[in-house]
Amino acid sequence: MAQDTPGRTTRGVERTRQVQVGWGTVLRRALVALLPSRRSRVTGWSYVVPVVLLLAGMLFSTSAGTARGTELRNDRRVELRGLIGERKDEVAALSDRRSRLRQGVENETRHLAKSDSRVSDEQRRADRLRAAAGLTGLRGPGLTVRMDDAPAGPDGGLPHGATVDDVVVHQQDVQAVVNALWAGGAEAMSIMGVRVISTSAVLCVGNTLLLHDRVYSPAFVIAAIGDPQRMQAALDRSQGVRLYRAAASDFGLGYDVSVKDDVRVPAFDRAEGMSHAQATR
Repeated sequence: MAQDTPGRTTRGVERTRQVQVGWGTVLRRALVALLPSRRSRVTGWSYVVPVVLLLAGMLFSTSAGTARGTELRNDRRVELRGLIGERKDEVAALSDRRSRLRQGVENETRHLAKSDSRVSDEQRRADRLRAAAGLTGLRGPGLTVRMDDAPAGPDGGLPHGATVDDVVVHQQDVQAVVNALWAGGAEAMSIMGVRVISTSAVLCVGNTLLLHDRVYSPAFVIAAIGDPQRMQAALDRSQGVRLYRAAASDFGLGYDVSVKDDVRVPAFDRAEGMSHAQATR
């Protein structure tokens, strides 16, 4: 059998030999220290020190065996950021493909309706319900609400007396504005350019907004069509909005309401979340 030469010794073999030598040295020293010397008086420390050395040797040996020549505290944040970016691009591509397929289905349905009276009747019935379901774009007078995290201080720190939670827009803040606008008679609404319908859910992940499988960073813009005065009055009455405005005053959070003569709310073009379907003859 050929013997290993120093130039061909692998890192794994070296690591194993180091572990084995470490164990032998630690055990030998521990046993020698445990044996009482005839010339010295045995004390409590005579037993504590070798035990500590033995435990330390076991810890070092276990760490060396686990690491196997690698870093135990390897920073994987860069890898995770890349993975998140890839998943976002994948979701965006799938959403675009879904929109194209749905548009193709609608075009085929309308073409078939020209020669099939049953399809034509169902198509007209569906068209009457599209506006109420948020599937048609609308425009008219209304307002927009802009909400943003507080800017960092001159030294990059937090405002005096503030915590991290105090300087970011939370889910309940966005939800309070949305509920107030509905209560104020909003006819149609969008968040970050996405139509809000009955199945829309406002969720926050950290300081980002998750809406219909898409992630949005602040500032968050909410647009609503309706009577601007009524909606402004509803915002002023909302307890949740008042709490957010107080935090905006104390910690610098962004809150701006703009009345506009022409607000455009797009049609809903995301997945409707259908739970079941039934074919009819």
